[in-house]
Amino acid sequence: MTEFFDIDPRLIELAKKAEAACKEEFARIDEIAEYNGEKVLSAFIKNKVSEPCLHGTTGYGYDDLGRDTLDRVYADAFGTEDALVRFNFVNGTHTISTALFGLLRPKDRLVMCTGAPYDTLEEIVGKRGEAGNGSLRDYGVEYEEVELLANGMPDLKRIAERVKGAKIAYIQRSRGYSTRPSYTVADIKSIAEAIRSADKNVIIMVDNCYGEFVEKLEPVNVGADIMMGSLIKNPGGGIASTGGYIAGRKDLIELCAYRLTCVGMGKEIGATLHQNREMYMGFFLAPQTVANAVKTSVFACRLFNMLGYETLPKAGEPRADIIASILLKNEATLCSFIRGIQHGSPVDSFAAPEPADMPGYESKVIMAAGAFTMGASIELSADAPIREPYAAWLQGGITYPSGRAGIILAAQNMIDEKTVTL
Repeated sequence: MTEFFDIDPRLIELAKKAEAACKEEFARIDEIAEYNGEKVLSAFIKNKVSEPCLHGTTGYGYDDLGRDTLDRVYADAFGTEDALVRFNFVNGTHTISTALFGLLRPKDRLVMCTGAPYDTLEEIVGKRGEAGNGSLRDYGVEYEEVELLANGMPDLKRIAERVKGAKIAYIQRSRGYSTRPSYTVADIKSIAEAIRSADKNVIIMVDNCYGEFVEKLEPVNVGADIMMGSLIKNPGGGIASTGGYIAGRKDLIELCAYRLTCVGMGKEIGATLHQNREMYMGFFLAPQTVANAVKTSVFACRLFNMLGYETLPKAGEPRADIIASILLKNEATLCSFIRGIQHGSPVDSFAAPEPADMPGYESKVIMAAGAFTMGASIELSADAPIREPYAAWLQGGITYPSGRAGIILAAQNMIDEKTVTL
């Protein structure tokens, strides 16, 4: 890096030590990427993806070969009965909201099994926001949360008690803006088994954002009925410009499709315009892109541990998603890190992020996202609410070399702004 960037030699040496310590973890990540890459390729071949699939339709979108084939590719790759993959899901929260409103009815009960949900879901379920805004609460859906254990893990006994008679038992895989662990597929299997032991009819729903292809299995392979995610995160592979997916049981996917479009038409309509090629290519590249993001995250945890900061997960711990939380102790250091990530980005590197109010968030948020797709968290990015414990949520890196460089440049910015010393 010395040829192109002005990096403190001591930081370069520290980065080399951090990277050397990641060798065994990187080998495991590569092995998972190879497995998942073959799984996706198999789904493409099985469903006879052809050049016409890459073109879009206009108008009503009847008989859209690319749209219908992509649904089957996702379903086969994830091991589900059906899938709904659409560019007009505007983000992960919209995808989750569509699934919730598609499956829940008045007087149904929704149980959040993994503590408080991500900030942007609070108004959807009616935990926050004005009455009459169209939340689930307005439609008479009952909502409750099962508190986590002291170590941040799900309370399986309490979950089994509370899900009895519920319509949906909801699991959030990633930690959101909290310091609890992100949950592995094995953790999700344990939660699903606890739910099934109490009620065989409850729908097990998983917010799988940031988790796709991090492991060999997905939540739907270990007991979940349905899962959702965003295409500008893992499954879009850094190529998809927008969109989301829902995958799971066929009857549930049909109801979600009725919510996205209209009852009686569901998946049969919806023009794809010029988005098919991006969604296909992104999904094909996703296993390797996710591996790059996980490597970037693993390297960042090692380096910032060596710089004296706590990270979640700790260096060397198993990975459940692409996210790392770096606890930066105070607002000044946090903002310095976020600015450094922006300065190490390929797009808008000259920008200087500042905390600001954001739609759907209760606290001011500072975000670094110098990405080719706005807000794409599979690309190197970082964001944080301005509140204790002043942690930055780091994600992405579509190539490991660029991700590694971005992390080092973030640390160098902290040195330059005197918020960290070597």
